[in-house]
Amino acid sequence: MTADICVIVPTIREHECVREYVANARRHGFDTDRLHFVLVTEDFCDTGSMESMLEEIDVSGDIFDGSAREAWFAEQGIEEYSHLIPEASHAQTSFGLLYLWAGEFEYGVFIDDDTLPHEDSDFFGTHMDNLHYQGSIESVESDEQWVNVLHETDTDLYPRGYPYSAMDETVRTETTTVSEVVASQGLWTNVPDLDAVRILMDGDLDGQAQTRLDADDYGEDFVAAPGQYLTVCSMNLAFRREIVPAFYQLPMDDNPWDVGRFDDIWSGVFLKRAADLLGKQIYNGAPLCEHNKAPRSTFGDLANEVAGLELNEHVWELADRVPEAAGFADAFERMADELLAADVSDYENGEFFAYVGEHMHDWLDCLAAIDADGVRTTRSARSAADD
Repeated sequence: MTADICVIVPTIREHECVREYVANARRHGFDTDRLHFVLVTEDFCDTGSMESMLEEIDVSGDIFDGSAREAWFAEQGIEEYSHLIPEASHAQTSFGLLYLWAGEFEYGVFIDDDTLPHEDSDFFGTHMDNLHYQGSIESVESDEQWVNVLHETDTDLYPRGYPYSAMDETVRTETTTVSEVVASQGLWTNVPDLDAVRILMDGDLDGQAQTRLDADDYGEDFVAAPGQYLTVCSMNLAFRREIVPAFYQLPMDDNPWDVGRFDDIWSGVFLKRAADLLGKQIYNGAPLCEHNKAPRSTFGDLANEVAGLELNEHVWELADRVPEAAGFADAFERMADELLAADVSDYENGEFFAYVGEHMHDWLDCLAAIDADGVRTTRSARSAADD
């Protein structure tokens, strides 16, 4: 069978995690011929051992360090867009999205290299089931217009990227019916995904948290109601090809303001708004992964996050201004325009919004250069509607 799932793994430390995900697939009878692994790494990493691993576990895949990414852009004739992939940043996962877009893949999966699948859960099969799910599911909303993905855990935790102004929310749930799921966000056990301020408040100086989570902490799978926002973490996420135009992992770390750590958070905000405008859903819950975040300085993470903390309080408000869209690319273009037009005079590092908006436009142009039918048709439809 031809691979239809592009599995994107950013890695500089623990690429051996891929063995466990492949073993999980075979244990549960998932066809590994469907999987093509793309390891996004750096020139200083041992790509030879990565290639050997893929051969040993008998799965298809490619490894892209910085030099290989540069060569790939040249082969595609899109060198002018290489700036979309920041240096030394988790946001390099965007390269995997470009690779997926240039290929024949119908689905993508993001896996972080500090995670492992739960043995009793069919990791890939559950994600695919979620993407094809049609039926009843719990719908969550709050009076702050934000849903805490940890709302069912017996903790006071809020995940990385959740706005501080949206805390202490009143939560409401009801049963709804979904029919078009475009992304499946699996949650995590062991180390929760928190920002540095919240890790400090939980009493940990090693970049993790004192609190730990296990599978019993979670309740039913759920969606965030239309008009609501939620944090989207890319460590355990599956998605349909169609969302790629609206799912650029934003240019963090390698920028003049040193804004970092919000690449997947902001891309999730834009994806949720686009999905709402198009009547589609993000599924949350299973499959869980085990998050084994390595110890590191909490203050180091804080230094990487602080430049963007105020902006994170407001970026969703700009996305929320977009009232309609003809497709994912159109929604993304409209949100980029909102960032470019925003009055940021009162925000710390507010100029970063325009920088992001420019990169969002470049992202759409890059996708169009790779596959004109995949993006330009949608963008021209918006132009025709505006005329």
